[in-house]
Amino acid sequence: MEENFGNYFNQTGKVAREYLETRLDLLKLQAAGKLSKALGLFFSLTMAFLLFFFVIVFLGMVVGFWIGEMTGSFTIGFSCAAGLFVLLFVVILVFRRQLIQRPLTRLLLTELVEEIAERDEQSGHIHNQPGHEQDAYGHVPNEEATENTSKG
Repeated sequence: MEENFGNYFNQTGKVAREYLETRLDLLKLQAAGKLSKALGLFFSLTMAFLLFFFVIVFLGMVVGFWIGEMTGSFTIGFSCAAGLFVLLFVVILVFRRQLIQRPLTRLLLTELVEEIAERDEQSGHIHNQPGHEQDAYGHVPNEEATENTSKG
């Protein structure tokens, strides 16, 4: 009888150890997936910024040469182009929230919400089950919280 219990605990220990190893591997894969997605987004934004930077630099050169030919002085032409860069910098600095921060925030939040929605679909989460109401933002009210609020 004691031998059966010992064998049972040995087998249970092996299964538990295998489960923990598998769970750890799953967590590593999920972390690698999130990291690769974040790095992909980072590198694509970096490439877009570099492309934008080079376009602006070459347009500045074109404007500098064009104004320089119109005025007969490349010094005046490139000074005007530099003035346009300073003006562009001030506009971006003043409107950085509307031009940079909010769109980046929306982009990151959209990525996170899509990832959460995909995970919910795969796991059959409560948000996707019929019979649960959703508000305008897709939130499912928690029954316990609803009961607690209605009690006062």
